[in-house]
Amino acid sequence: MSAAPYVVAGWLFLMGCYGLATSRNLIHAVGCLAVCQSSTYVLLLAVGYRSGGTAPVFSDIAPGSRPVVDPIVQALTLTDIVIGATVTALLLSLVIQVAKRHRTVDPDELSELRG
Repeated sequence: MSAAPYVVAGWLFLMGCYGLATSRNLIHAVGCLAVCQSSTYVLLLAVGYRSGGTAPVFSDIAPGSRPVVDPIVQALTLTDIVIGATVTALLLSLVIQVAKRHRTVDPDELSELRG
């Protein structure tokens, strides 16, 4: 088994975290958070991958005759994608509300949010 998907997942996560830490724009920060989220898709699919595996459909073959990929991991990945899209949409709607109220998307200029 190759380590490439794990390296790609780690690289995506680190690049998203770097962008999130250095961002001076709330929209850019939401995009970087989405990149961090996409690293989990790669990681989940790498965990469930089997070399030579096929889709887990057993209508025309006997169970156990061919290796199949893990359907649970595929379902978790699809759930992760849906939740990630929902969270991104919610965060972008909050950024729109902040921009309407404060006329900026720069986090340093949002003095009312400081404690």
